[in-house]
Amino acid sequence: MKKYLSASVMCADLLNMEKGIRELERAGIDYLHIDIMDGAFVPNITLGFDFINQVKRITDIPLDVHMMVNEPSKFIDSMALSENDILCVHYESELHIMRTLEKIKAKGIKAGLAVNPATPTECLKYPSELIDMALVMTVNPGFSGQRIIPFAERKVRETRELLDSLGKGDILIEVDGNISPENGMKLSKQGADIFVLGTSALFLKDCDIKDAAEKFRQVL
Repeated sequence: MKKYLSASVMCADLLNMEKGIRELERAGIDYLHIDIMDGAFVPNITLGFDFINQVKRITDIPLDVHMMVNEPSKFIDSMALSENDILCVHYESELHIMRTLEKIKAKGIKAGLAVNPATPTECLKYPSELIDMALVMTVNPGFSGQRIIPFAERKVRETRELLDSLGKGDILIEVDGNISPENGMKLSKQGADIFVLGTSALFLKDCDIKDAAEKFRQVL
């Protein structure tokens, strides 16, 4: 299966965002990963819906929107997303998560379901009927710069095995959190398809973004 790179916009230069997006376009990045945090579901606040809608107007790179908010169903209509974009919500964020996924699919958007490190993989079993992507968090969500959880490889492998056993091998697995080239290589071998890249692999002080992306692809 093809491997995809999703650039974590939270780690980019937010004061020069359009310039940064052009660099990501030249680097052949597959998705722009945009984190939405509400300060309640996770202890941080980041980008908002107006930012997403402005980004949609200046680039054709598909968006990979990661909603780390309580009750995300309230905000789905706030974003002008299209059929090539992914809208990912957390299993833990809403009591009736299937209803939220149905609402995403009804808008013609690809649906993703994220699981926190401590959430059992089995929670994906029934929602797999509605999702295009499963996001395995490899750090506790909320902040960049954390160390990868020790059982990340095992959890990705379990996720791949579960989806395959359900006949859902076409569902992509995304990994997010301390995805360095070394960690990316290990997780790729366990079945990961989409790699959220931030300060561990893409936005480096001593390396051009295009060169960093090419180096990462080489290890997959």
